[in-house]
Amino acid sequence: MTSASNPAPPVADVSVAMCTHNGARFVVAQIESILWQVPRPREIVVGDDASTDATLAIVRAAVDESNRLHVGSPVSLVVLERSQPLGVVRNFEETLGACTSSLVALSDQDDLWPEGRLARLLPLFDDPSVSLVHTDARLVDAHGSDLGTRLLAALEASDDELEALERGAGFPVLLRRNLVTGATVLLRKDLADRAMPFPESWVHDEWLAMMAAVEGGLRLLREPWLDYRQHGGNAIGASEVTWGRRWERLREPRDERAPRLVARASALVERLTMTRPESRELSDARGKLAHERHRAGLSSWQLLRLPGIAAGVISGRYRRYNRGAIDILRDLVQPATRSRPRSTRP
Repeated sequence: MTSASNPAPPVADVSVAMCTHNGARFVVAQIESILWQVPRPREIVVGDDASTDATLAIVRAAVDESNRLHVGSPVSLVVLERSQPLGVVRNFEETLGACTSSLVALSDQDDLWPEGRLARLLPLFDDPSVSLVHTDARLVDAHGSDLGTRLLAALEASDDELEALERGAGFPVLLRRNLVTGATVLLRKDLADRAMPFPESWVHDEWLAMMAAVEGGLRLLREPWLDYRQHGGNAIGASEVTWGRRWERLREPRDERAPRLVARASALVERLTMTRPESRELSDARGKLAHERHRAGLSSWQLLRLPGIAAGVISGRYRRYNRGAIDILRDLVQPATRSRPRSTRP
């Protein structure tokens, strides 16, 4: 029990939004790494997507034991237990919505929070203009051993991109591509409330980051304040980039990728039209949408794409709205559709 010589650790006005699905293999390490933070979070909200293993029993036991050891600093546990899975995005949306603290940390079921994580991130919110902080992360294997790669390096983030994210100028960066991983995020609850509902075409962390960037409230802390476990079963993961993987990404079929990019840009324009109708951000989002529609309309024949690609290069749209040479090359080499195995039927 807590005594005068062993005072209760402080509790911060922080909720942890943790989404789980059959996570018994790793969840105990993650939940314990959260419970041993100083300060402790006030609340953990678990959105469970129809687990059939011992995930929830493990979480409940860990929280009960931690509260027994820290009588003066209890952590409230709220479990949203579902019989039918919602999927990652809807699960996080409902779990975030159930959080009641002023700040919310997003949590996967299989990572690890380093000691001192909350103590390092919380002071950044003393600045009222900051609404979302994200960090770099160590990539670790299934056993928690460092793979020698950092998350932002695996995403091939440039120094210019990182500097823009650090100083709160992230909107142009995120308009080109996402560099924010939800498991590294701490955000204000009122930002999450304003961002809902999440569009079908966006992943939850990308959308939250974009909504923060639109307001100038996004900040990057380059320090690796997460051990991001890579074990082959991640819903969304990262790994060291190889030339083979680069080529595989470039060759993602147009009939899958192009409509997705148009839908994302369209959803952004729709939201900003309602929330920031006279803003520069809306103007840029409309430019992004027009560019992605132009790309989606390129010919299925690669040689016939050249005039349209050249027009995008000359206008600067590939530099403003994409990753420049990388996406120019992608539009040159992408197949129109995914190749399918030849049928064995006559």
